[in-house]
Amino acid sequence: MTIWVDADACPAAIKETLFRAANRKPMALVLVANQPLRTPPSKWISALQVSQGFDIADNEIVQRVNAGDLVITSDIPLANDVIEKGATALSPRGELFTKDNIRSRLNIRDFMDTMRASGIQSGGPPPLSQRDKQQFANHLDSWLAKQPAS
Repeated sequence: MTIWVDADACPAAIKETLFRAANRKPMALVLVANQPLRTPPSKWISALQVSQGFDIADNEIVQRVNAGDLVITSDIPLANDVIEKGATALSPRGELFTKDNIRSRLNIRDFMDTMRASGIQSGGPPPLSQRDKQQFANHLDSWLAKQPAS
């Protein structure tokens, strides 16, 4: 199993949690981004730099992900694509995307895109809270606990 990270927009605190987890439960962790990334020295952690462009990193993750893998992303269409391939999708805020909730999340995303396109300012998401970090860590630990020992 591999943990894939849509790393361009992943908060540093979440990356640090992932670095610790990958070493604690020896598991491949791959950060995918269109810019160079620093990763701690570890045989379990790597970075994959892709070219600049719309959805290039997302497409690379979808191409490489396998059923049973975990993908960390805030990108709802990417989450949908990896769920369709049998992987698990988790947002950096700790929201677990599932077959049961991804359609409604896509609808909300499309609605918000329409609102922004019509000139309505919705602002961005609030800063990552301690509750978000804890919820993320809890879902990550739960997923890791279900993985076979390497």
